[in-house]
Formats: sequence, C-alpha cells, structure tokens
Amino acid sequence: MSELTAMMNIGKEMARKLTSVGIDSPEKLIELGSKKAFAKLKEAYPNVCLVHLYTLEGAIYNTEYNRLSEDKKKELKGFSDSLKCSND
Repeated sequence: MSELTAMMNIGKEMARKLTSVGIDSPEKLIELGSKKAFAKLKEAYPNVCLVHLYTLEGAIYNTEYNRLSEDKKKELKGFSDSLKCSND
C-alpha cells in the first residue's frame, strides 16, 4: 500500500480501496488503467465519483488531477457517465 501512496494523488484511503479490489501496486494500476480501475472501485464502492477517476488518471501519468486537459476530463466524464447508465 505504501507504494501506491507514493504515487501522485493517491492518499491512504484511496490506496486502501484500490488494495481491496486487487490493485496493490503502482504497476497493477498502470497496467489496468484508470478506467478499468475506476470501474472496479465503482462496483465495490458505489459512492466513488468522477474526481476519483481524475485522481487515478493523474496518478498514472504523474500529474495533479486538476491539471488534466479539458479533453481528457471530458473523455473521463463520458466514461463515468456510461457506468452510471449501465447501473440504472
């Protein structure tokens, strides 16, 4: 878990949640990608929100989540919205 918290944007709580869904290292998070990791989190923790997805994307690319491009944010929002629709 400490390896995950060494990644940008990943605090102890996010690392705990990631570990609980089988993502226990930066390598696993990077391999899985932000969207698949977010989908796993959303299944286990329905209250995770779009900011969590931005956080994961930022962690993978070693950038602050609020510095993601507007195009990337729009893409991620579309993905997040598609998960909401499939759960309705």
